Amino acid sequence: MAEGLARNAAFSPLAVRVPEACRLTGIGRSKLYELIGAGEIRIIKVGSITLIPLAGLRQFLDHSSSLASLSM
Repeated sequence: MAEGLARNAAFSPLAVRVPEACRLTGIGRSKLYELIGAGEIRIIKVGSITLIPLAGLRQFLDHSSSLASLSM
């Protein structure tokens, strides 16, 4: 199974680490941790590693953009 995934060039990760999430969203590290602490962005801890599921990150961004458009 893993060999099939490794050969798939279109494979995208299910989760990313904090620096990658910051790069993808443009959110600063401190703000990202603030959002995590507030429960607005889900995380997965694997030992000392913090992973952020991309689906949860997209959901947060979609929800935030919906709120922004309502306030205009």
